[in-house]
Amino acid sequence: MSAITINLSEERMRRLQEIAARLGVSPEDLVRTSVEELLARPDEKFEEAARRVLEKNAELYRRLA
Repeated sequence: MSAITINLSEERMRRLQEIAARLGVSPEDLVRTSVEELLARPDEKFEEAARRVLEKNAELYRRLA
């Protein structure tokens, strides 16, 4: 496992701690989860292309079903 260090302003760190406390997690866990969710999202261009293909072929898919 790798580690990363980031610099946050005092205000950003305070807000991060407040949000983490409200959610009942550590600031580190909140950041880790946020990064993991961001990295797990499909690429927006791929989603857009897939949506276009599905819309374009909707009638064909309906007939084949």
